[in-house]
Amino acid sequence: MMNITLRQLGYFDALARHGHFGRAAEASSVSQPALSMQIKELEQTLGTPLFERSGRKVSLTGFGEIFAERVRDILRSVDELGALARASRTEFAGRLRIGVIPTIAPYLLPRIVASLTKLYPSLDIRVRESITPTLIRDLSEGRLDAAIVALPVSEPSFEEVALFTESFVLVRPEADRGKPVPPPETLAQMKLLLLEEGHCFREQALSFCGTGNARPRELMDGSSLSTLVQMVGAGIGVTLIPEMAVPVETRSAPVSIAAFEEPRPSRTIGMIWRRSSPIAPQLMSISRVVGAPVEGPDNGPSLR
Repeated sequence: MMNITLRQLGYFDALARHGHFGRAAEASSVSQPALSMQIKELEQTLGTPLFERSGRKVSLTGFGEIFAERVRDILRSVDELGALARASRTEFAGRLRIGVIPTIAPYLLPRIVASLTKLYPSLDIRVRESITPTLIRDLSEGRLDAAIVALPVSEPSFEEVALFTESFVLVRPEADRGKPVPPPETLAQMKLLLLEEGHCFREQALSFCGTGNARPRELMDGSSLSTLVQMVGAGIGVTLIPEMAVPVETRSAPVSIAAFEEPRPSRTIGMIWRRSSPIAPQLMSISRVVGAPVEGPDNGPSLR
């Protein structure tokens, strides 16, 4: 039997994903020499190289690519053993890794983390914020237990649970307060500020503003909703943001908020996890906590 350790497989997976010894070592919380030594020992044990080294950059060999697929399966199975143990406990405890897209994380996380910590005091919640494709990949490969994203994802191996639906609102400069809200076909001809490529919210906004493959006449990109709102406040253009972002993003910018006429643009927020996950029943319970309505007075946007 080959003397291959789980530590070596974990370091191999990190290097395969990052393609760089320094970044892989940082992601693995280990020194670069220690990671390099473990990779070298792994290759010696296997009797064949796993990586092609070119300066600081590394890439998988042909065998390395095949080996990487099997390693991900092994690491996911080992991780699910831990999840199985957690699922057998009376109290849900241990590590819970949740991914959240950037247009949700700053506005929803404070509430749900507080609620989950109160309900499950022994739960160690780890949060990763990233765009949907990255979260789907990490969830598929076992690096996340669940993710909060815009639905549908339409992955057969995932369970999808809708949490709530929210509308988008129009953000304009303060000088436009009280003006009629433009219809989608007019909005598409304005200077429209949207998130960068890769954000699902960008495509949802474009779907509302354009028809088919049409794109707005003038389109500018931003890295976050906060950046977009500040650009609007500076008079650069207009943008759309989800309702949950209004209280946070508009409090320090000279902008006005307006609701669209029906049918309003909207999105459905949901929680997804692997159907094979041993903690699926617990994740279903957590989804009900995440989707619970906010208690207290209405904190919705002030449309003006």
